[in-house]
Amino acid sequence: MIKIQAFLGNNDVMEISEALKELEIGGLTVNKVRGRGKRPPPEIHAQKGSATFQPQFSQKYVIELVIPENKEDQVINIIKQKGTIGKIFVSPVLRAIDIASGEEGESTI
Repeated sequence: MIKIQAFLGNNDVMEISEALKELEIGGLTVNKVRGRGKRPPPEIHAQKGSATFQPQFSQKYVIELVIPENKEDQVINIIKQKGTIGKIFVSPVLRAIDIASGEEGESTI
């Protein structure tokens, strides 16, 4: 099993989620976070007129999902196709346990 985290600069969550449903990926977690990357966030007009400032952090979205290794490339391609800007991180999952049933392994996802 692997865990995929996609940090998105734009709200492409629904497009990605719908495409993952077609691949029969059931569970995912979405968080709206604030952060900064290489690109500065857009300037904000503070008042009427010319007063602007550049915030240090901008809104971002994080999608997290745990999937079987055989679907890794398909999921990454979906995120790359449907997402407009961001980063994807892939890491191994050593163990998964279902709290209610006590099952372990891929059957938990």
